[in-house]
Amino acid sequence: MTKQAVHKHPGIFNIAVIVAALGYFVDIYDLLLFTIVKKSSLLGVGSTDATMLSDSTKVINWQMTGLLLGGIIWGVLGDRKGRLSVLFGSIILYSAANFLTGYIHTVDQYAICRFVAGLGLAGELGAGITLVSELLPKEKRGIGTSMVAGIGLSGAVVAYFTYQLTNDWRLCYKIGGGLGIVLLVLRISVAESGMFLQVKSQAVSRGNFFMFFNNAVRFRKYLVAILIGLPTWYVIGILVNQSDRFAKAMYGSTTLDSGRSIMFAYAAISLGDIMVGFICQLFKSRKKGLLLYYALCILSLIFFFSTYNNSNTTMYWICSLLGFSTGFWAIFVTMAAEQFGTNLRATAATTVPNMVRGALPLVNMMFLDLFQKSWGWSLIKSGMVTGVVVMVIALVAFYFTEETYHKDLNYIEIA
Repeated sequence: MTKQAVHKHPGIFNIAVIVAALGYFVDIYDLLLFTIVKKSSLLGVGSTDATMLSDSTKVINWQMTGLLLGGIIWGVLGDRKGRLSVLFGSIILYSAANFLTGYIHTVDQYAICRFVAGLGLAGELGAGITLVSELLPKEKRGIGTSMVAGIGLSGAVVAYFTYQLTNDWRLCYKIGGGLGIVLLVLRISVAESGMFLQVKSQAVSRGNFFMFFNNAVRFRKYLVAILIGLPTWYVIGILVNQSDRFAKAMYGSTTLDSGRSIMFAYAAISLGDIMVGFICQLFKSRKKGLLLYYALCILSLIFFFSTYNNSNTTMYWICSLLGFSTGFWAIFVTMAAEQFGTNLRATAATTVPNMVRGALPLVNMMFLDLFQKSWGWSLIKSGMVTGVVVMVIALVAFYFTEETYHKDLNYIEIA
């Protein structure tokens, strides 16, 4: 029995890990493409300088809403129909939506296409991380999932250079759709999770989203699993995405390219995500690795708002540091998957990261509507206080998060 059990576990660089990594690569390419081509694409569909801010907010909010709803839908389907069903279905949906985005002519059409793309993109990471976590032995699954996220996050870098080389936002979206179709062919050779197939044959409730709320212990685990990821989208969604505005407010620059900031940040995030798996392996702990990255994030935030941040070159470097310090996305999602049984695992791993993404509008409301518009604070002060609030929440959630490094995943949740 021992030999047979060992044989069932593939190596880190097996087809499931490779395909999951490539899937997340396309996911991030498509997810970040709007922020990279935002200005030119909105001007191309009728926006003006006067309406640019409201139109871009409309499109990104529709995309985030799609991600939030899609996370629930694909998570439930992942536990009811299988991890592979989600991987196939989600990529078909977002590939079609991104290809069609290349033919839009109005802001409303843009928002609709990004909403549909968000629905599709929501299923990619959670299903991939769940599948890899269940296929690999517990000693290697952290490294495997960090490879998925690390390779996948480089999609943002490719999206940036694709636009720089083509200077055609419509073609960039079509390329994203084409990449998805190529990936769809590769996925045919991937096998379904044995843990899921075993649970599928049992008379247990699978993919019941409401199970996160009908038990106090389970609800607390689900809530803290979401909150520990908040710093990632505060850093990317506010500081890096609006680095051009911060550059103007902090040292008067009008030439900083926020798209380039995103490229540098995601290149560093990719490196951070690859390293975090090995760091957790060294510590034999998910929480110690996450705490180290939190410390790096706090240090990077201090540099961001300090007087050292006084040139475009320095801003790009600090955005890179911030990116590396939030390169715990892989472990954050892996911890979500590890905290719940096989009959609820895909729902957790898929909804948790999309809940974090969906929390960005709420963080933006605090940063923009409350602090700047209602209270009249400056951009810099609002950014600093928002960062303090986000980090305090994340650290409190971290304290209540259970260690999952040595956890055996072959169990189920009782309704």
